[in-house]
Amino acid sequence: MELKEYLSEGDRFARGIGAVLEEVRPGYARSALKVENRHLNAGGVCQGGVIFTLADLTFAAIVNASGFMTPLTSGTIYYHRSAKLGETLVAEGKVMSDHHKLPCAVVEVYTQDGTHVASFTGEGYVTRAPLPVTPADPVSEA
Repeated sequence: MELKEYLSEGDRFARGIGAVLEEVRPGYARSALKVENRHLNAGGVCQGGVIFTLADLTFAAIVNASGFMTPLTSGTIYYHRSAKLGETLVAEGKVMSDHHKLPCAVVEVYTQDGTHVASFTGEGYVTRAPLPVTPADPVSEA
């Protein structure tokens, strides 16, 4: 099983909010989500947790490429602007450090027209728990 398929099926929360993992390759991942009514907060804009989840899904696709469960241990997100109803959000991420135990990746979130919405940086911890996926080739720096 490929990592993209594993995460797309296994991350029930991300799938439940409509996040779609579009591309996964060593050191890189992209996902997308269309902002719907169900994603809006009381202020009428996309809930920050939805954007964080989209970035986190993208992060997971990058750091789990080793074939071992790698949960997020620390994640920071900066919101540059609100996302609005009807916009499609695209999250693109790349590995910053593929350390064998503490990988780090950055994910940028944009609207479909390229407007910058958020910046996410995360660090994971590579466990000994193997995933039922085909491991990707190691990447030093993308």
